[in-house]
Amino acid sequence: MARVGRLNNFNNNSNFNASNRNIDNNNNRVRGIAQSIAEIIIMKKPRDLWQELCSYKNLELAWRKARKHKTKKQYVIDFEKSLAENLALLRTELLLHAYKPKPLKTFILRDPKTRVISKSDFRDRVVHHALCNIIEPIFDKAFIYDSYANRKGKGTLAAIKRFEHFKNKVSRNLTKHGKAKGIKGFVLKADVKHYFDTVDHEILIRIIRQKINDKRIIWLIKTILSNHKTKLPGKGMPLGNLTSQFFANVYLNELDQYVKHVLKAKHYIRYVDDFVILHCSAERLEHFKEQINCFLNEKLALQLHPDKSKIRPLYTGTDFLGLRIYSHHRLLKRRNLIKFRKKLELMRLEYQTKKIDYDTVYDFLEGWLAYSKYANTFRLRKKHLIYTECFFAGALSTKELNKYSKLANHQQNNHLVQVTSSH
Repeated sequence: MARVGRLNNFNNNSNFNASNRNIDNNNNRVRGIAQSIAEIIIMKKPRDLWQELCSYKNLELAWRKARKHKTKKQYVIDFEKSLAENLALLRTELLLHAYKPKPLKTFILRDPKTRVISKSDFRDRVVHHALCNIIEPIFDKAFIYDSYANRKGKGTLAAIKRFEHFKNKVSRNLTKHGKAKGIKGFVLKADVKHYFDTVDHEILIRIIRQKINDKRIIWLIKTILSNHKTKLPGKGMPLGNLTSQFFANVYLNELDQYVKHVLKAKHYIRYVDDFVILHCSAERLEHFKEQINCFLNEKLALQLHPDKSKIRPLYTGTDFLGLRIYSHHRLLKRRNLIKFRKKLELMRLEYQTKKIDYDTVYDFLEGWLAYSKYANTFRLRKKHLIYTECFFAGALSTKELNKYSKLANHQQNNHLVQVTSSH
């Protein structure tokens, strides 16, 4: 009986390894590890995205983002008079599903294209930021590297640099093609026709649901989308909203994944609804164009713009993000230069009538100079700087004052160190 008991104990409580005939009876240690793993699994609860979105901390962060560069606007000042109460009210409305956005204010912008811009109320912009704070990091991980619009660390300048990199690769470092006029390679420059007006809400929600299962967040997204009234119900997003910029990336990420993983296009760049594909074969690009148009029609209810989607040799130059990019140089598009001059003249008049301060003018010029330096514009920039110094003589921006103040403090500290060391 004792022998039977020992055999039964062996079968139930030991781990037998036939390869090396070793018997491991240290079951306490095994059970301890299993218990620790189970405790970790239990402790790691799924995120409650809705509670994170509605938290006062997130709403306060959203308010800070929404007010950035707009602190002197009257609607921001009015909202901040009762800041805690306004944020608490927004939180309550969201938690009770009683939140309703205010009607959008629309205006026409001609630059030179005619665009209908829709502007949300400031409290609604706070909600937009609160939503994006939570869900944008989830989606951004899935975006391809070469999607450059409205993303941290990306932007127009990064996209232009990437285009140059791809151009050098496709043309084999700007190698001339036999007896041809210029470098090797071709580019498909394409544009989605009336993109923001034709985004399908149902398709967008279906894409979002692949990563966001919370019905409450889906309700908020539907509420924001339905606030934009269009001729075609269930279609379109307002130009000018933060959420529209984010949803634009989410929607066309489907195209990005198709181009990169199905068509296997290596040299692809997208900026909102504009994209380019570079390749050494024009026939291959024509195939890509046909396949992309079919995909957009069937999967996303979109289509390529027939007049703006063309295949050209790289040496003829490519219009991309406001620049005309040639083999060995880049130029600003004439249309963008005219737009800049008109804007600068308008700012000069507003500055004279004290409608704006010099900080606004300085920020505008700083942004334009940073952008234009990526084209061959040395003389042009010098000319406009002379013009600016003539009309804004003696004016100093807050940024300049801070810079000079830091420089003066640094020089004073260096002088004190030298005097101390000499003694």
